[in-house]
Amino acid sequence: MEFAELIKTPRVDNVVLHRPFYPAVEGTLCLTGHHLILSSRQDNTEELWLLHSNIDAIDKRFVGPLGTIIIKCKDFRIIQLDIPGMEECLNIASSIEALSTLDSITLMYPFFYRPMFEVIEDGWHSFLPEQEFELYSSAISEWRLSYVNKEFSVCPSYPPAVIVPKAIDDDALRKVATFRHGGRFPVLSYYHKKNGMVIMRSGQPLTGTNGRRCKEDEKLINATLRAGKRGYIIDTRPLNIAQQARAKGGGFEQEAHYPQWRRIHKSIDRYHILQESLIKLVESCNDQTQNMDRWLSKLEASNWLTHIKEILTTACLAAQCLDREGASILIHGTEGTDSTLQVTSLAQIILEPRSRTIRGFEALIEREWLQAGHPFQQRCAQSAYCNSKQKWESPVFLLFLDCVWQILRQFPCSFEFNENFLIMLFEHAYASQFGTFLGNNESERCKLKLQQKTMSLWSWVNRPSELSKFTNPLFEANNLVIWPSVAPQSLQLWEGKSCILCKPIIDSPGCCLDCLWVQEYVYTAVYIRYYLKIRRYITSFYCDKNTKFTNVILNCTQRWSSISRCCETVSRALLRVT
Repeated sequence: MEFAELIKTPRVDNVVLHRPFYPAVEGTLCLTGHHLILSSRQDNTEELWLLHSNIDAIDKRFVGPLGTIIIKCKDFRIIQLDIPGMEECLNIASSIEALSTLDSITLMYPFFYRPMFEVIEDGWHSFLPEQEFELYSSAISEWRLSYVNKEFSVCPSYPPAVIVPKAIDDDALRKVATFRHGGRFPVLSYYHKKNGMVIMRSGQPLTGTNGRRCKEDEKLINATLRAGKRGYIIDTRPLNIAQQARAKGGGFEQEAHYPQWRRIHKSIDRYHILQESLIKLVESCNDQTQNMDRWLSKLEASNWLTHIKEILTTACLAAQCLDREGASILIHGTEGTDSTLQVTSLAQIILEPRSRTIRGFEALIEREWLQAGHPFQQRCAQSAYCNSKQKWESPVFLLFLDCVWQILRQFPCSFEFNENFLIMLFEHAYASQFGTFLGNNESERCKLKLQQKTMSLWSWVNRPSELSKFTNPLFEANNLVIWPSVAPQSLQLWEGKSCILCKPIIDSPGCCLDCLWVQEYVYTAVYIRYYLKIRRYITSFYCDKNTKFTNVILNCTQRWSSISRCCETVSRALLRVT
């Protein structure tokens, strides 16, 4: 297929570009096979280069002979183009819709992009499993690198090389793979050098309604335990969902077959629930007709911060089991490609200082997301604006980055990278000139020959000129475990990705400079609202004659202390304005 067949009008003059916080720009609009370009041909004026793959939805409006196209991007930007002439406007809109919804991956921009910079490092070979395994030098006696999945025949979503217990041979791994969802048998995710405990991840066991068991699976998991030690299985699904999965052939580990393991169920939502949460969050921020109270209600109803709290809580639990209780853990949900990876990655950031450096975090993304089989192509196909309802889209990776930002904000000196680094990863996961996030797993990337035909994101990021943009000037190496707070007053909306979205709650254009105090005030108000609910609960609790008076007084004292701190925060924010 030729791109020219989809471009009805390649160029239009006298087009006016409108963007939030920027002055309007008049110039020439051009369409190419992969970009929408607007240039004003004036000095000191920034050009617009927008990848078609970054376009989530478009709206068309007409007033007389003037047509307007509103482009809504996957990175939440909203761009307005005023185009003279109805026919030109319709042609441009039709071309954008066709070019932004190409079915074939091989027609996407990474296959056509040629870097203009000197390639110092081949990012495709920067974080190979063999290199990562060498870092676990103290664990070589107990673990080994297996190539049982070399041809992707055992598990299509696993890489060719995985780390497994040395006591388990490849034949046993093949049997375990038939007992786990998608063939995702338990593999090593993280080795805690402090005490030799490990984090493993897998898919759910296929126990079904008949209580099927696999002795090889039991042997594999038990091989990670030290003598006299118990382990924890953290299931990211609530118990009722895990029980329902048995009717579909899935399930969970039976205590009778895994007596040395204690199973813990957590509730991390997935798929359409997370997607709907993101849509509600974006809608609430883009609604310019609402007042502050209504905006707070819609923000609370989106449950975005609730999802962050649940994920961070589970990650802290995993880290606590490993570091403080000295127990190994196995983490899985259903497939083991979404919430499982969120928890294993965040637990490593809490425990491992290397994961808080730039290269260490890149290795974490490569190992725990790309090589571990997170389906980026499916999850990031659409964002918050697309009208068509798909089944597999979900902001799983965005939620993970948001959780990392929450920890970074609480420990600003413990991370080598800054907020811009996280925003960059979010943007490239949804639309990029690099091939790093294409495909759903290593098997697909191998078939697409991405290493030969596209450039790696890490080749660009790790150049000294780019690293300076992502380096945190406050960084001071911290070799300690960091424990983030998940209390409501500790979690905030990520300003970096939501500053533009929050514009409707800001009255005057100049107030965008004070976005930080606005958000501090807004979220303190949210915490007060939560407190009032708790206070009503305590009041009804007190009315129960069977309740001890001392417990009520204790609860009231703790909650009043919390609300006092919130009020102090509001006062400080208001003083900055007045």
